[in-house]
Amino acid sequence: MSKTITITGAAGQIGYQLAFRIASGQLLGNSVKVNLNLLEITPALDALKGVAMELEDCAFPTLGKVSATDDAAAAFGDSNFAFLVGAKPRGPGMERSDLLIENAQIFSAQGKAINNNADKDIKVLVVGNPANTNALIASANAPDINPRSFSAMMRLDHNRAIAQLANKTNTHNSEIRKVAIWGNHSTTQYPDINHALVGSEKASDLVDETWVREDFIPRVQKRGAEIIQARGLSSAASAASAAIDHMRDWELGSSENDWVSMAIPSDGSYGISEGIIFSYPIVCQNGDFSIIQDLDLDNFSLDSIKHSEKELLEEREAIKHLL
Repeated sequence: MSKTITITGAAGQIGYQLAFRIASGQLLGNSVKVNLNLLEITPALDALKGVAMELEDCAFPTLGKVSATDDAAAAFGDSNFAFLVGAKPRGPGMERSDLLIENAQIFSAQGKAINNNADKDIKVLVVGNPANTNALIASANAPDINPRSFSAMMRLDHNRAIAQLANKTNTHNSEIRKVAIWGNHSTTQYPDINHALVGSEKASDLVDETWVREDFIPRVQKRGAEIIQARGLSSAASAASAAIDHMRDWELGSSENDWVSMAIPSDGSYGISEGIIFSYPIVCQNGDFSIIQDLDLDNFSLDSIKHSEKELLEEREAIKHLL
């Protein structure tokens, strides 16, 4: 059995990290051969060819063919999974609305290429920021593909929240369950541990509310900026790791008695407007996902969630002409 996997921006830091981990079998397991289609902009083709050479030199038993191209139609040809990593970064003096419009052109074209060339049951994960609205744009330009085939990555935020809670409670990451990230992959996201467990204990019984609101939430929201300040570059290895976590759970199923965070097309759950890509607590089974329903949310949580929804509605308004 073999699967075709597309990575855009594959010569960039995240794409580079992703390619080798996927090729080694970390995404789909050692019994599945993967063919990698690597997409880049034309000026980065030489660097991309170098990535392809390195992949060849690894001689992974799980790696089939490798294609390096600047042609989106070729890159998405018969693709079963796509990681949309490549995006235009925010430049000096650029407003968020400018960033949205610049990236909208990229993701509109990629949505069309997915619609016309990919497998109709493709799973698409948008990593390039602003990820939620980029996913909405790509989906809108792929009318023949189920909108539920498009999601945006919140798993990095989810993993960051787990790590922060584990550090605070002096426990291991593996003991943390039922953390949730709501909303947008931005500083308006809401990291929620009201239903989280540390071992068999409620997280809310082990940490005080002041720490949650004044330390935990802002730190998870701004962790990306903290890493940029420390290393001079944005998160790459942790982002690639989270992307693999997200796609693997979506395809193969998430852990029992736990949930994950995925930004998916809102169906109106928890009063969130339909027509935006919004992060919810999710369980994955049989290649599909479902939202954890009927969670009791306090007023602080509801206000935080609505604040992030407002930002996503504003983003959608900024690019509505492309939908």
